[in-house]
Amino acid sequence: MFKKIVHTLFLLTPVSLSANEPVDWQLGFQKSASKTMDDIVWFHDYMLLPVITAITVFVLFLIAYACIRFRASRNPEASTTSHNTVIEVIWTLVPCLILIVLAVPSFKVLYSQDEIPKADVTIKAIGYQWYWGYEYPDENIVFDSYMIEEKDLKEGQPRLLAVDNEVFVPVNKVVKVMITANDVLHAWALPSFGVKRDAVPGRINETWFKADRTGTFYGQCSELCGIKHAFMPITVNVVTEEEYNQWLEKAKVEFAKEEIKNNIKVAKKIKEIK
Repeated sequence: MFKKIVHTLFLLTPVSLSANEPVDWQLGFQKSASKTMDDIVWFHDYMLLPVITAITVFVLFLIAYACIRFRASRNPEASTTSHNTVIEVIWTLVPCLILIVLAVPSFKVLYSQDEIPKADVTIKAIGYQWYWGYEYPDENIVFDSYMIEEKDLKEGQPRLLAVDNEVFVPVNKVVKVMITANDVLHAWALPSFGVKRDAVPGRINETWFKADRTGTFYGQCSELCGIKHAFMPITVNVVTEEEYNQWLEKAKVEFAKEEIKNNIKVAKKIKEIK
């Protein structure tokens, strides 16, 4: 019985998990794999949680105090006080000060996400109904990434997260991701990297990450995009530079972008039509 209680408490405790994917009963963030996500976790754990906890405890105290101090049995005649200027000034200024204190580190996190350093690797992610397409513009590589059906999963591949063609990036390198969509709104999101950007048809949004450890990281489309919204996962393999170069050599053969040959002049085509 004691072991069951301890196990339940462990599952319900928001801790930094070692997995690079969501797990059952998880309440906290996935383990960070980038500086951006480190900043987000710090802001949440050491700024938001203490402030929220303090406000919740204070409000609970006020409610309990009001219920006990001003109950009907103790105050048969209700007070006729309508307002208190000092209290109204306090409850206006204090929330403003709290928001100002929270704004400084939150702006720092936001600006670090928007200011993209010089990229070592550039990837273009295109959202389709319902899968992701990827391009490596500098390497002439193009491929589609579909979710692996449950019946086809191999040992170790997570359900609804594994894909047939994974994205590969080198560790400790700045990766710029250009994100767009071909049909409807999508969103490219990788929790461990602190990355989430909308994919909008006709527009390119940009984001970046710099993975600080190797591993396989999973994400999903985070914008309701249709009936198969839950079935277009994202899988990114972070590998050493040597392993990345080896993958590039294979990918340049397997996923080589077909060059469009346009040797026929328009005038000649018109003449042939006539």
